[in-house]
This record gives sequence, structure tokens and C-alpha cells, in this order.
Amino acid sequence: MSLARPDQIGEDALIAEFLAPLTAGVPGAFGLRDDCASLTPPPGMDLVLKTDPVRAGVHFFADDDPADIAWKALSVNVSDLAAKGATPLVYMLAISFPEAPTREWVRAFCAGLRVAQDAFGCRLTGGDTDRAAGPLSIAVTAIGTLPTGTMVPRGGAKAGDGLYVSGTIGDSALGLALRSGSAAGAAWRLSDAERQALIGRYLRPQPRLGLAEALRIYASASMDVSDGLAKDADRLLRASGAGGDLDVGLVPLSATARRLVAEHESLLARLITAGDDYEVLCAVPQNAEGAFVREASRAHVPVTCIGRVGDGHGARFLGLDGARLTLDNPGWTHF
Repeated sequence: MSLARPDQIGEDALIAEFLAPLTAGVPGAFGLRDDCASLTPPPGMDLVLKTDPVRAGVHFFADDDPADIAWKALSVNVSDLAAKGATPLVYMLAISFPEAPTREWVRAFCAGLRVAQDAFGCRLTGGDTDRAAGPLSIAVTAIGTLPTGTMVPRGGAKAGDGLYVSGTIGDSALGLALRSGSAAGAAWRLSDAERQALIGRYLRPQPRLGLAEALRIYASASMDVSDGLAKDADRLLRASGAGGDLDVGLVPLSATARRLVAEHESLLARLITAGDDYEVLCAVPQNAEGAFVREASRAHVPVTCIGRVGDGHGARFLGLDGARLTLDNPGWTHF
């Protein structure tokens, strides 16, 4: 039998001292003193549910700041809600530790959760804690609301729709290269501010919640970009039974990313396939594009048209020279 170290915390204390306070304001969470939570959707609203686990060594580094890990675990789920046009309401958390965590780690993790849930407007309602062989694993189930029947599907794009993406693409991939200490990242000529900004995009994705209403009103199809823009664009088009042409030269890049691509042109293919962007990709009918762009601007979310839905099946890509671009590895896959 192994003995706990003095700095480790038991399950009961973890729940009572650190997790239960995160349920404040949700009566149906019962302060985490019951086996289940109870939730009643507001009148005229549907619930939208999403589960997207993260694991050390795959989605984050085991030695990342616990607050950053907490932010990422919640934000990647909230990103999917935003892409469906939903507003976050509550979430559940299941976390498996390889060994009993320290009180210091739990305190920092739960402080990060509080910051994230305050930023996204949701509260903890339940979940589970346990110990399992293997790396730290965190599974969040996020639940959002939207007016009945208004969830934006992945597969609703029609011929002629414009394909839009929010924000910028590829910064997280650059941040990961820097965070992992890759040789390529070490060779880039970046200021400390540029390095920290890129690493920040990797550590703390920013769900595009401000775009949710515009998506509900104007978009015919939508999804978040998590496994790479190229792969997710192909998914959206195939789910819609459509094809489409995307111009990689139109893909929005940050100033730092643009400079690096200008110096290393082959880097562009990596940026559109690496994933972890957590931006929104959507299709918008031609007669609604102007209104969509204006509404997105009012919500302070930049959006860029990068292509158009057409015939065929799946996504086709045009390179910087206007020729058809073949991607050897179109995006992230777990298997």
C-alpha cells in the first residue's frame, strides 16, 4: 500500500474545497453533494451538448501551468458550442490523475477553471475524479442553449455559399513549435512579444462566442476548426454533399505568421493543416454575406471569405500560384 505525500490532496477534499465552489449559482448542481445534476432548459430553448477530452502529451504538456490546462480543457468544448450558435450554460468535468494531485496543482487548476468559466459564462454542475494509469486526462461535457430549432448544422452548405473563417489561422501551430522547442521554431527570428503571443494562442484558445448570433441568423453550415482548416473544410463540404474551392492565399494570417510564410513559403501548408486554431469555419448564402460580415464586425470578430461552395465532393485548394495544391497530410488525426 502506497502512502500519500503530505502535499497531496484526497478526493473528498478536492471536491469540497476546490470544485464545489465552482458550482455557485446553479441550484441543480447541489453543491456536488449528489450523484447527478438536474437541469431544466429555459422556455423556448434547446440544449446543445459537446464532449471533447484533452490528454497530457496529446493536447497539452504535462508541465504546462495548471491554469492553462484548465482553460484549454473548457475552451475547446465551448468553441464547438459557439460554432453551433449556442451560448454556454453549464459543464461537467471528469478528470483522471496518474497519481494523487498536490494541493498546489489543484488550487491553480481550479483557479484557471474559475477564470475560464467566468469568461465563457458557464458553471460547473458535476462530473467525476479518479486515478488511472497513463497521463492526466480531462473530459469536459459542455452544455449550451439556443432558441429552439436554430442550431447551425455542419452539413447545410449549398452551392454558391461563401466559405468564411474567423480570426487568424496557424498561430497555435507556430506556438506549439515554440513551446516544444522544435529546431524550426528556434530558427525563427521572433521578438519575445511575438513568441509569447504565439505560445499564448496554443495554450489558451479563444472561443468565438461573439459570433454565435450571426451564425444562427445567417450561416447555412458551421463548425469549429480544431483538426486543421484543410481537413475541417473538407468535412463541412462532404457533410453538405458539396464541393468547394478554397484559395490558401486568402486564409487570414497574423502579421507574425505572414512574415514567417514570406520567409518560409512551405510553412503555409503546415499552418492550414496543423489544427488547434479553434476558429469558426462557416458557409453563408450569397444574399446574406454582407449582413453576416457586418454583424460579425459589430461583435468584434473578424471574418474572411476564403472560398465558395460549388460542385463535386469535398474541398479543393488553390496555392499561392493559383495552381491546384495537393496536401500530403490534410490535418490532425488521432488514429
